[in-house]
Amino acid sequence: MVQSPAMVDQNSFELELTAMVYGGNVLGRHDGRAIFVPYGIPGERITARITQDKGRFAYAEMIDVLDSAPERTAPRCPHFGVCGGCHWQHVGYPAQLIFKQQVVADQMRRIGGFQDVTVHPTIASPDPWAYRTHISLHVTADGRPGFVATDDRTVIPIDECHIIRPELLEMLESLSAEKLDAGERIRLQVGTDSDERLVAHDDTNTEKIHYVIKNRKFQVTGGSFFQVNLKQAETLVDLVLDRLSLKGRERLLDLYSGVGLFSAFLAEHASRVVAIESYPAAVRDAAANLADMPQTELVEGAVEQILPRLKGRFDAAVIDPPRAGMERKALDALVNRAPRKIVYVSCDPATLARDAKRFVEGGYRLVDVQPVDMFPQTYHIEAVAAFEKS
Repeated sequence: MVQSPAMVDQNSFELELTAMVYGGNVLGRHDGRAIFVPYGIPGERITARITQDKGRFAYAEMIDVLDSAPERTAPRCPHFGVCGGCHWQHVGYPAQLIFKQQVVADQMRRIGGFQDVTVHPTIASPDPWAYRTHISLHVTADGRPGFVATDDRTVIPIDECHIIRPELLEMLESLSAEKLDAGERIRLQVGTDSDERLVAHDDTNTEKIHYVIKNRKFQVTGGSFFQVNLKQAETLVDLVLDRLSLKGRERLLDLYSGVGLFSAFLAEHASRVVAIESYPAAVRDAAANLADMPQTELVEGAVEQILPRLKGRFDAAVIDPPRAGMERKALDALVNRAPRKIVYVSCDPATLARDAKRFVEGGYRLVDVQPVDMFPQTYHIEAVAAFEKS
């Protein structure tokens, strides 16, 4: 990642780094065009070399750090810079939180056109290490478990990982001692079994595991989505409830509802919750997780297909879409139903900004955005945005 000054060639140049951008790179300018560099920090002066020339902009690699930022720290993992799982281990954790707030504000401004929206300081993860409850591994040609490298193609063998739970690390170490089938993909997760005993195992599409969020147990079948950072999942639930300020009489929509994480807590404060989810296994999990809540209704199918057909009015909606954000047809259908409040849980600030702009065009006001650090040591950002009908 960083080479000694003696290795600098004639194609290198000095570059002042000015801003962190979404995707993990840092922005600098050279010869009048934007240069994007990984593993840098705003405020640093580096030597760099172009790796991809895109004409009006370019990607470069860092050769040496000439003036180091005070936020720079020694990465904890020897695989950092080669493994594609972490992007910011070289940045002190307090600075990571600041950069994530700035990135969200930048995306809301550039993509959404919001010049004065309130983007709160990022809520820190209780532990910036050892937080992940599940991982996906690939097997190298020589039968070793690994992660996809920074080139998004190569699989590199992994001997240690500092962002996964200790139970998963033990399982990773045991896998490393075995001869695995080349090309195989393995998903590992840790939770509890039906008797609340801690388990860590290879995940299949039929095996179930349980997670506890705010003293409530959730069944999750292999392949169903669940947040990897359990403490921050609780934070998301608290933020959603706070933004809705429910009185107990409301009828709610829970869109992209998964295994029922938000529905379970919404139903405690509402008269009716209609949850829409397209993945069959997740719907079955939700049926089990919400069995004690008769005020919930599960509907299996795509939001854009189901939402226009629902009958009755809804006072508020919670949205937790995939990284691609909402399908335009789904968003328009929600706007047409005109719930008084919308709370949008996003894992991608770019698609959040795009969808927020569309909601405002449809007659809503963006109240605020709260970043949540669900993924320390990476550039990924969770955020909760609140909208009210104008």
